[in-house]
Amino acid sequence: MTGGLTIRAGIGLILLAGLLVAERRRSGTGLWIFKPLTAAVYVWIALTEGATESGYGVAVLIALLLSWCGDVLLIPQDRPAIFRAGVLAFLAAHIAFVVAFLVRGVDWQAFLVAALVIAVPGAVVWRWIRGRIPVELAAAVRIYIVVITLMFAAAIGSHAESPALTIAVGAGLFWVSDLFVARDRFIQAGFINRLLGLPLYFVAQLLLALSVAIS
Repeated sequence: MTGGLTIRAGIGLILLAGLLVAERRRSGTGLWIFKPLTAAVYVWIALTEGATESGYGVAVLIALLLSWCGDVLLIPQDRPAIFRAGVLAFLAAHIAFVVAFLVRGVDWQAFLVAALVIAVPGAVVWRWIRGRIPVELAAAVRIYIVVITLMFAAAIGSHAESPALTIAVGAGLFWVSDLFVARDRFIQAGFINRLLGLPLYFVAQLLLALSVAIS
């Protein structure tokens, strides 16, 4: 990392630590301070790494901005309508990432194989949570699982087309981090979900933000 990038990543790490403390203490004020700022760091990193200089970078930047919106919308714990809007924001973010990977170039054979493989755990996740999902969220969550699976597969296809392990790992960590969001919302709420899920999610955001410089 360059010195400037190291500083920005360090700021993100400090803010993430603050966010985890706020989550542990169940501090609403802390969440509203640290979560938007932590998510904003990765938008900042993408911009400083040249996101506006390529079609791929612009699509990633849009995806990161949509993820920022999703992060903010998921802060309220007892507002189903706002949670649904957050799910839709992240759904749009994943679609933007798919567009980014398509712009970058995808090996379609690798994409299809990856999609078939990832569909298996995707189906397992759906069976795991479907009985716990409120009726008004069921369709959105089902579509979300399909889209994030396609996003991960497209990232792997993009990796095969032009080697960039950063992209595939970033997308994979994003996929895994969402399991903890699902567990927290639909199976068993608890700090452990944020303790594990948030670092995975923000490392994923960091890697995808950095990928604009290597595309």
